[in-house]
Parts: sequence; C-alpha cells; structure tokens
Amino acid sequence: MRLLVVCGKLLRATAHAAGGWWTIRFSFPRMSAQARAQEVERWAHRMLQILGVRLVVQGTPPAGGPLLLVVNHMSWLDILTIHAARHVRFVAKSNIRNWPVIGSLSTGAGTLYIERERRRDAMRLVHHMAEALRAGDLIAVFPEGTTGDGRALLPFHANLLQAAISAGAPVQPAALRFADSRTDETSHAAAYIGDDTLLASVWRALSAPPLTAYVRFGEPQDSRGRERRAWSMALHTEVDALRARTYADSRPR
Repeated sequence: MRLLVVCGKLLRATAHAAGGWWTIRFSFPRMSAQARAQEVERWAHRMLQILGVRLVVQGTPPAGGPLLLVVNHMSWLDILTIHAARHVRFVAKSNIRNWPVIGSLSTGAGTLYIERERRRDAMRLVHHMAEALRAGDLIAVFPEGTTGDGRALLPFHANLLQAAISAGAPVQPAALRFADSRTDETSHAAAYIGDDTLLASVWRALSAPPLTAYVRFGEPQDSRGRERRAWSMALHTEVDALRARTYADSRPR
C-alpha cells in the first residue's frame, strides 16, 4: 500500500512539473513579472501539497526587493518551500540549468547560476547579483554553499554578501526546518547530502510520515557600513537562532 501511495505522489508530481514547464514555455512570455512571481508561488505551494508537505510560515516574508535573503540549506525541498512562501531569484549551481524539466523550471523562476568549479565565476556572479539588486530584485542564497544534515549549520561563505553591500540592499535572514507532522520532531527524511542521489532522497521523503516545512523569516538588516566576513558570522548566529525558534514557536503553550 505504501508503495502505491509513493508511486501515486510521484506520478502527480511529474504531471505538475510538466504543467509548470508548459506554463513557463508558453505563458510566461505574455505575463508581467508580478504575475510570473505569483504563478511560481502558486505552483510551488501546490507541489508541496502533492508531496504531502504542509507549509508553515513564521515571521514576515519580504514584501519585495531590493533584498538579499540568506537561508540554511538541507534538501531539494528547500527551494520549493521558499518559493511557496515568497517567490525569489535563487542562486544555484550551473549544472542544474541542463537538467531535464527541472532546469527549465529553475531558469523560468529567474535562477542565477554559478560555475563553482571556476573560482573567478563568483566575482562575475556578485556583479550580476548587485545589478539585479539595484534593479529591485529579491534574491536568495544558501551561504553554506552545500546541503548540511540539518543538525548544525555549516560555516557561511561571505563572498555573495558583497553583492548586497555593493548595491546598498538589505539582507534578511531566514531558517528552514522539516518536521514529522505527527510529532513535530525534526525530520531528516528529505536530507540530500553526501552520497545521496536525488531519486533516493525524494523516495525517502515520500515514504516517510507526512512532513511539515517550517520557514521562519527574521528582520531585514541594513548593509551600510558592513564588512562581509564579520556580517557573515553574525548572520550565521541569527539563522541558527531562527532555526531554533521554528521549534520553540511550534510547541503548544
């Protein structure tokens, strides 16, 4: 029975992804930027529902740009969760651009790509991000640079903060946590780390008890007068505290 349930979710998710691809390919060119953002949010929220993931948003999502959102990173579910709460332009590895369907969905959602194998590409990306921020965009980054196991935050890389400093744009910390919906205990079913394959991670998440995705937004911070390395460490502390609050605030009083 569980196998049938998981296969059913996968089939519905595949159909929904195909529908998203169709919308991006044929409808997005005729839509305004605001309409595209709303469509991405709607599509991501529906995908979470199909996957059996309940979304809980705590704090206040950013109303708009220019703003740089910094978030902890654990899973392939992270981007869906943030998009369902608030459409943003993510920074992602360049190889995602060539993935079937997923690449088109990612590009259509406004993703900025970085070639991590090329050290100098970070400089190009920072300039591109700064230009986008000056134009009023809302951009999200995972400053850990890779997925962690969700138990402790990895060190933050400071380089991409330079885009906010150069553009004079605020930075807003946010935190993600996935929990077993029955017990509210932190769940690692959706983790995507180490030798995990995407398919294995997806299958494990869909086979687990239903999940709740918490996203906690902190307060925006002014970038004026900031030094990126010191600010990166302060943001690491803030994101860790927000992550703890997703647990504390979900407890019954």
